[in-house]
Amino acid sequence: MSATLALTEALIARASVTPDDQHCQRIMTERLSALGFACETIESNGVTNLWAVKRGTDADAPLLAFAGHTDVVPTGPIEQWRSPPFQPSHRDGVLYGRGAADMKTSLAAFVVASEEFVAAHPQHRGAIAFLITSDEEGPATDGTVKVVEALQARGVKMDYCIVGEPTSTNTLGDCVKNGRRGSMSGKLVVKGVQGHIAYPHLAKNPVHLLAPALAELVAEKWDDGNEYFPPTTWQVSNLHSGTGASNVIPGHADVQFNFRFSTASTVEGLQQRVHAILDKHGLEYDLHWSISGLPFLTPRGALSNALEKAIHDETGVTTELSTTGGTSDGRFIARMCPQVVEFGPPNGSIHKIDEHIEVKFIDPLKNVYRRVLEQLIA
Repeated sequence: MSATLALTEALIARASVTPDDQHCQRIMTERLSALGFACETIESNGVTNLWAVKRGTDADAPLLAFAGHTDVVPTGPIEQWRSPPFQPSHRDGVLYGRGAADMKTSLAAFVVASEEFVAAHPQHRGAIAFLITSDEEGPATDGTVKVVEALQARGVKMDYCIVGEPTSTNTLGDCVKNGRRGSMSGKLVVKGVQGHIAYPHLAKNPVHLLAPALAELVAEKWDDGNEYFPPTTWQVSNLHSGTGASNVIPGHADVQFNFRFSTASTVEGLQQRVHAILDKHGLEYDLHWSISGLPFLTPRGALSNALEKAIHDETGVTTELSTTGGTSDGRFIARMCPQVVEFGPPNGSIHKIDEHIEVKFIDPLKNVYRRVLEQLIA
């Protein structure tokens, strides 16, 4: 069994459902400390975070960080799994277990890649760091964002960061994320006047009032996207009104919606345009906004070039840069690091029953990470 596979299995065997790390970071810390990393645990409201750094011989050389999460999503109905979700199991060249793809294989590959790199380059010039949290799959309020805030307060600088999210689609290396869209939600309450449905002139139906504005919001073109991002989208996620009775005009209509937006738009601009449409239709309403993540983008540069070369040299695959998908902790790291990319295993089984990874991808993933270290900080 390869070192990367063995460590992956050891991590999968820990039932680290958000925010319980289940000592996964302790396993990693033991390995990293043996390499000379200075390891620090940063706890916040039951969340365990690890910041580990190994300095190189040249203080002016770059720092490359590996970032990821030890927490996993709940298993779902255990009886639907073909094998216990926290018991690493092999069938036909495939490793099964919760976290196999998202993202314990990446964590193991980070560690073993660093071990091999340090063994081959004991006098490496640049620095290597690990930023690991147990709060990525949950609310993400006490994880990476807290570590980033602490590091910024200390004046710590990162030059490059690879987040081990499962970005590949059909085969290892075919897709790398060099940015993510922002996510902004709104809770809208359109006010009306409740009344008897037989006497509509004595009431004000908020659903009828809302309908034209809703149609305009659905039809609105928010932006055209750009070289890296698709156009911004606006979607209704919940719509509710009424008492449940068939003869009562409701007194209010409640709508929840979400923007997935690119760097082609701004928070302020999108909010102003929504309010302008609602006001245009003369609605009486309350609207509360929440932002779960701002968009970030790493244009082509040293890190993406090194990663593309490493993937091609290791696998023969020509990778594609993409910004599709949901949010990730890269949005927090981008506040302090100019080049952030995400790369990891195929993502077809993430969050599903019988999550898995093909064993043939595990050591090549580790080798890609090692090759990037060799290019950028050796």
